[in-house]
Order: sequence, then structure tokens, then C-alpha cells
Amino acid sequence: MDLARELSEFLGVVEQRIGAALVDGDAGPEVKGDTLMEAARHLVMGGGGKRARPMLVRLFGDAVGVPTEQLVEAGVAAELIHSASLLHDDVVDGGMFRRGRPTVNARWGNIVAVMSGDLILSTTLLRLVQLDARLAESAMSVVAEMTRAAIAEVEARGVMDLPMPRLRYIAEGKTGSLFGWCGRAAALLANNPEAVKRFDGFGRHLGVAFQIADDIRDILGTDVGKPQYADLHSRTPSMPMLLALAKDEGLRRKLRDAWAFSSISPERAQELGAGIIATGAVDQSLEWMNTEIEAALEQLGPFSSGVGGQELAGWARKLSDGITAQVRSKVA
Repeated sequence: MDLARELSEFLGVVEQRIGAALVDGDAGPEVKGDTLMEAARHLVMGGGGKRARPMLVRLFGDAVGVPTEQLVEAGVAAELIHSASLLHDDVVDGGMFRRGRPTVNARWGNIVAVMSGDLILSTTLLRLVQLDARLAESAMSVVAEMTRAAIAEVEARGVMDLPMPRLRYIAEGKTGSLFGWCGRAAALLANNPEAVKRFDGFGRHLGVAFQIADDIRDILGTDVGKPQYADLHSRTPSMPMLLALAKDEGLRRKLRDAWAFSSISPERAQELGAGIIATGAVDQSLEWMNTEIEAALEQLGPFSSGVGGQELAGWARKLSDGITAQVRSKVA
């Protein structure tokens, strides 16, 4: 059986287990259904999620020879932790749509969205304790890191001189820490201390690269999952934005004026976006992204040439090639 088919079958099992994990609980004899789990299923099931994190778990596991059954449970946990963070993020951001559908907070309200996220997290951690207490402990650490990064991002809104290390801290905490956990989980199950360190490092660097790629797609308008210039509208500093502002004082004044109002018109956002591109900041961001990818590949070390490791390296290079092609086609 080829790897593509094996991955497809693996993700199919993960999908079934996710559905089983989100069944209605005991809501009491006078309550029909379970609102929190219904809300969770709305986000997690059938919404077009890429299941990137379970796939990472499988590839990391292949690299250290972990049995598939154990990887399924770790993959389910990674996806559910990610989903809980999305529920909370949509409340923080006031998001109304995700993956082309109304968000949970738009449909049920913020209280249900927050509590549904909390329920997913607690359910996931309980499942991990049954699998391996070490995975549960490391997952709790990651959730804490993701939470700190999320509030750091909120505190950074409207800050036009955010230090680049702070931006990287946010990217690593929000995305890289969970990518890294996918590797740590597989390595812990394999009782391989070297792999724990290397896989965590790979995932963290790759997660930062993913965040930079999202920043670039936002400016170029190539992200099919959200409208162009979402970062400008939400006053969230991105790498292209910060690099451009450091180069162009006139652009800084224009952005400051735009952020003084409650909303930015489409025409003004287009003008600001074009100004960011004109500084060369997108190309510079691409260089930063590729530096993170090379650092990720270096972390793999001896695992890069074996089963699983080759696919992890290929996945990282595919990200680089894809974003590079988008930049070349959009930035003349």
C-alpha cells in the first residue's frame, strides 16, 4: 500500500474517532441533546478542516515506528486541541465565519463558544491520560503556551513598532507549539528522547513558517479561507506590515490615520496593501519564512532520510514552493 493511501485511511479513522469523541454527554433528563457538543461538532465536523495536525502525528510516528493505533489517539487529540483554540479565537476576534460557515459564536453566542472550547479541551486531556500521562502533561503545557500567545496577540493590536521577536513568540506559541507537540507525542510514545527534542524543534519552526505564510497570503489575497487584508482590518500586526512600516514613514502615517477610525474602507485597505507590497516587505517576509523552514529541516537531522521524515521534509518544502510561487505571480 502506498503512503498516500495509508495516510488517507489513517485520517479516515481519525475522523471517525473525532466524531465518537463529540457525542452528546449527560445533559440531564429534562434537556434534549447537548448544546456544547452540538456546537463543537458544528466547528469540527464537515467544515473543511485540513487535519494537518493528525497528518503530522502520523508522519512523526512513522519516523520512529509507533503503532498506528496509538497515533490515531494522538492525532485526534491534536485536532481537538486545535479546534478548541479556534472556538476561543473566534470569540476574541468577533469572527462571524470560518471555513465558509457561521462561527459557533455567531450561531450560539460567545458563552456557548467559550464553554464548548473548554469542554473539548477537558475531554481531550482525559483521553490523553488514558493513552499516556506524559502526553497529557505535555499537552497541558502546550495549551498554556497557546493561551499566553493568544493574549499577546490581542495586546499587540494596533502596535506599529512591535519587535520582531515578539511577533515570532506569538507565531510559535499559537501554531508552532502544537505542531511541535505532534512530534513530541509520537516521540514520547516511541520512548525516543532525541526524537522528542528534534521533532519539537521541527514543528515549532514549521509553525512559525506557517504563520508567516498566512501573513503573506493575507496581503496577496491568496488565502481562500478568509478575506484579503483581514490583518489590516483587525489591526493585527503581521510580518509584511511591520517590515514595511520600518521602511516607509509615509505608510506608517497612513496606517495610523486609518486605524484611528472604527473601520477601514475596501479602497483604503487596497491602498495600504499596495503600499506594503511596494516596500519589498512581502519578498523579505518570504526570506524569513524560508529561513524558518531551513531551520526546521535542520532539526530533523538523521530522521530526514527515513520513512516519515522524508515526507515531513517534503511537506515543509512544498510550503516554501507554494508561497514562493504566489509571491512571484502577485508581486511584479
